[in-house]
Amino acid sequence: MVSQFEIAVFEGDGIGPEITRPTLDILNALATDAGDYGFTFVSAAAGAAHYAKTGEALPAASMKIARRSDAILLSAMGLPSVRYADGTEISPQIEIRKALDLYAGVRPVRILPGQRTPLKLEGGQPVDFVLIRESTEGLFHTQGCGEVEQDEARETLRITRHTSEKLFRFAFDLAQKRKASGRGAGRVTCVDKANVFRAFAFFREIFDGEAKAFPDIVADHAYVDATALWMVEKPWIFDVMVTENMFGDILSDLGAGLMGGLGMAPSADIGDENAVFQPCHGSAPDIAGQGIANPFAMLLSGAMMLDWLGTKHNNPAMVRDAKSLERAVDRVVADGVKTTRDLGGTATTQEAAAAVLNALRASR
Repeated sequence: MVSQFEIAVFEGDGIGPEITRPTLDILNALATDAGDYGFTFVSAAAGAAHYAKTGEALPAASMKIARRSDAILLSAMGLPSVRYADGTEISPQIEIRKALDLYAGVRPVRILPGQRTPLKLEGGQPVDFVLIRESTEGLFHTQGCGEVEQDEARETLRITRHTSEKLFRFAFDLAQKRKASGRGAGRVTCVDKANVFRAFAFFREIFDGEAKAFPDIVADHAYVDATALWMVEKPWIFDVMVTENMFGDILSDLGAGLMGGLGMAPSADIGDENAVFQPCHGSAPDIAGQGIANPFAMLLSGAMMLDWLGTKHNNPAMVRDAKSLERAVDRVVADGVKTTRDLGGTATTQEAAAAVLNALRASR
């Protein structure tokens, strides 16, 4: 029996539609070849361009589609030229995270052989770690409703036991899975600033409490400033890192920089029931419509979606295809012939995506 999954698709702004189309084509091709799962893609309107036309960044109808879907595939969102009255950018992805309680922001960082990186990995050390960013509270708690006076402005950082416990259990579970697969050392690092802020001392205390339920996993701590340094000096020491929302926002971009840019940075925001999968990069309006955007982060986000759905619904074919898609992107990047200009190549979006599809088919 074929398992059918409804996917809410937010094509987004700028280059969003350009990288979404080939991703849906490849996901459909994988499903057709597998024969035991399929997708119904349902388009949902949102974003800065939609706000400019209608005054709504995230319509209720789109939120309804997101809630009922089996997963949400969200492309690049926002345009620097379109802002709310308070000067902040349009970011419906953050609204979705909060509305659906998508507390675990998963940001993989991998440096592949042949991949462009600003690092000098003279020892050939493998870099493969996952940053987990709490995605619903922290310093983003008062997003859009901070207090601004003539001579002073305030935002509130909020950390709750309820969310933090779930976040840390997610991180330890992931470390166990990575260790079992041979991909990780079985280590979770809590990244905070507990030496200065009471809220982070509270965060660390909850982490230590949850660690007791995972005696087979090493639990340690690092201050966020030291972590930023070590991510540049010795990123191979990390396995799973878990941190607050704003710290995670900053460190995930640093991780993308280690990989050669945001074009290689996929992400997932996962809750107990729902999940969003999207590239970490922005909408790049300066190159929109030119057909030269890098589709790899979107494709890798699609692979993360396959893995999450396959694991959740006990569908081995989807888990297998997730790995196949990730490996196909790896091969194209390592080969270097069909990469986009941000990775040193000359391929168009369609050519790069076609190379991934060809790599997939060649591996079967």
